[in-house]
Amino acid sequence: MKVVALAGGVGGAKLVDGLAKNLSGDDLIVIVNTGDDFDHYGLRICPDLDTVCYTLAGISNPATGWGRAEETWNALETLKQIGGPAWFQLGDRDLGLHLERTRLLSMGKSLSEVCDHFCRVWKIDPLVLPMSDDGVATLVHTNEGSLAFQDYFVQRKCEPKVSGFDFIGVDSARPAPGVLDALEDADLVVICPSNPWVSIDPILAIHGIRESLLDTDNPKSIIAVSPIIQGGTLKGPAAKMYEEMGIAPSAMSVMQHYGSQVQGGLLSGFVLDSMDDDEESGIKGAGVATLVTNTIMMNESDRFKLASEVISFGQEVINQ
Repeated sequence: MKVVALAGGVGGAKLVDGLAKNLSGDDLIVIVNTGDDFDHYGLRICPDLDTVCYTLAGISNPATGWGRAEETWNALETLKQIGGPAWFQLGDRDLGLHLERTRLLSMGKSLSEVCDHFCRVWKIDPLVLPMSDDGVATLVHTNEGSLAFQDYFVQRKCEPKVSGFDFIGVDSARPAPGVLDALEDADLVVICPSNPWVSIDPILAIHGIRESLLDTDNPKSIIAVSPIIQGGTLKGPAAKMYEEMGIAPSAMSVMQHYGSQVQGGLLSGFVLDSMDDDEESGIKGAGVATLVTNTIMMNESDRFKLASEVISFGQEVINQ
């Protein structure tokens, strides 16, 4: 079974890691959000790509889920001492990656080529693709004006009240090489438990991606795993964003965000946490198959188990 995962953030990276441990490298392709990429100190930084790749390589910080394990902070401490902007935490190991990425991009390499190079160095088996080689920047509209995503997320710690989003540059952006081919060949597409608004929507907004997923001439099973549990999230501002836009944060709201295939949306299946089992009947009522299980991934065993269940569930949905 050919599986494509759409991912961003720590939750997405954890499930991708579980999928990679259940599937051969040839059977998994990961398409990663790049809407939160930005330039800092003249360096090109790709937070979601790096989180996914660090996790797959087994070198991510186990305490935070992002950044590098065994990190040091000498450069950041120097920046603080001399009065530089130190609001975005760049560890020394992480900094080395951004330096080399920026150098390769300046030489004319594409982002997908640079990502492939890093994955080869780290011996990552699944193919990891940025959603696009073209620049797309997530803009967050708030009660304090429109903010670049990292300004909202890191510098302002998600404090401003959100009213909506724009993806600057998305109209001219095209999928990275291999993205549409991966979706066309996929038997199962897994939308990871990532923030629907700012991790998955930028991917779906790239020309051709949503259209490929909705292609009735090449139907496929599309399953989403809810990042919302009991009205909240383990990490990130997704629940806060739902509330501030007047939507009750719930597994049902996540399902409705993507929509049911039988109603013209994306989903044929949906995975929700056992603590939200009271929402299952409503989701089934929208024509979406359900899997109720533990979706909290506290360790590698949890990742493996959830991914195994998602794959089995996906196979069941395909066979229906």
